[in-house]
Amino acid sequence: MPRPLLPPAQTLAADDARAWLVSHQGLAAPRFPAGAQGTRALLEALRCIQLDPLDVIGTNADLVALARVEGLVRGDVYRHLMPGHAFEHWAKERCILPAYAFPYYRERTRETPWWHLATRLERLPSRVLEAVLEEVAARGPISAAELTDHGAVKPLDWSGWKGTGKATSMALEVLWTRCQVVVCGRGPGGKRYDVPERALPGTARTPLASGPEAFERWALLERVEAAGLLSRAAGPHWSVLSDVRTSELPDTLVREGLLEQVVLPGSPRRYLAPAGFRARPLTEPDERMRILGPLDPLLWDRGLVKLAFGFEYVWEVYKPADQRRWGWYVCPLLHRGQLVGRLEARVEEDLLRVDKLWREKGVKLDDSALDEALARHAKACGATRVRRARARVG
Repeated sequence: MPRPLLPPAQTLAADDARAWLVSHQGLAAPRFPAGAQGTRALLEALRCIQLDPLDVIGTNADLVALARVEGLVRGDVYRHLMPGHAFEHWAKERCILPAYAFPYYRERTRETPWWHLATRLERLPSRVLEAVLEEVAARGPISAAELTDHGAVKPLDWSGWKGTGKATSMALEVLWTRCQVVVCGRGPGGKRYDVPERALPGTARTPLASGPEAFERWALLERVEAAGLLSRAAGPHWSVLSDVRTSELPDTLVREGLLEQVVLPGSPRRYLAPAGFRARPLTEPDERMRILGPLDPLLWDRGLVKLAFGFEYVWEVYKPADQRRWGWYVCPLLHRGQLVGRLEARVEEDLLRVDKLWREKGVKLDDSALDEALARHAKACGATRVRRARARVG
């Protein structure tokens, strides 16, 4: 029998798309409690928070939380979420995920196309894997540096990126990928590992339907909720679900009424949206200006940002300096539901220093709102003073 036709795509005006995205992603007005409780509620609402090791004015995870939750300081994301409430794994690249997601990952311990798990297993003696797992179980939480040294191993060389040459660290990578150990926090010695039975009590043994299809259905629904509007075109917003994008599953979930298709005027692209998203209440933007992390979920799809906000954003951190239009670590500014500018800043001891500041063409930056945003951010980063450059037109 021929498959049923897909329901027609809905047309969503750019203004409506912008209002939906800002409200859905918790950037319109505070909707989460302050402190630890709000951080945990935020992660469950966003589904994942993308990680990046750079810590210029806080890490990306810090910036995502500081834009949405009151009463936080730099580093609180890990302090409030781990152990017990979250773990790390591949989602939209490497992310913090809520504890409820762990059983899905445990049932489908996935090898991402670039993770080379099979290659690691070829280079790593099985006795080392067993020994490292036993030691983490006996001594965790524990960092890689605190574990027994099992000698050297041939490192991976992936497009010029050099992996670890330590057998113990490579064993941790394999065990982490398989969900046999989890990251349960970060400290001065880096990531700390433990077995899931201790780090995620109550979730590590939750039974689930097994098989790749069960994982992929769940993961796609989660990704659409995380994005708000997920373009069906290829791009980093799909990340480790790139094979799912080209499968029959997206159309199947649309036919089942679990997802909807949306188009925006001026674009041939189709987007996946949560079922019934138009009926969800929208929060009106408040007067607060927010500094967004460069990998904030609002910015995952740069083409959608251009369509819905009229804002061109490229993160140039990995570009050579002479090829950058804006700068190294540049963060957009969100105010009253619009992306109104961007800044490049850094923390130097007790000073939050804004080296460059741009306003969007046709926008008058609200100096009072910007000063309040910078003062809040300085406090969160342990700075007592703010110095900022004059705004220029972007």
